[in-house]
Amino acid sequence: MKLNDIRISAFAGTICSIWASITLGDILQTVLTAALGTMVSFVTSRLIGRWNNRGRK
Repeated sequence: MKLNDIRISAFAGTICSIWASITLGDILQTVLTAALGTMVSFVTSRLIGRWNNRGRK
């Protein structure tokens, strides 16, 4: 067996073990958390922009 074959086997085994431990619930939780974080960031930046514009007038 070549060193490259061993590396590929180890990599594939790692990917398979990670893939088996990820559930649909984990994916949905990640998507919802990312969406909420994006919304909070957007609203915060808009509020700060409005607040800065009021101080300049």
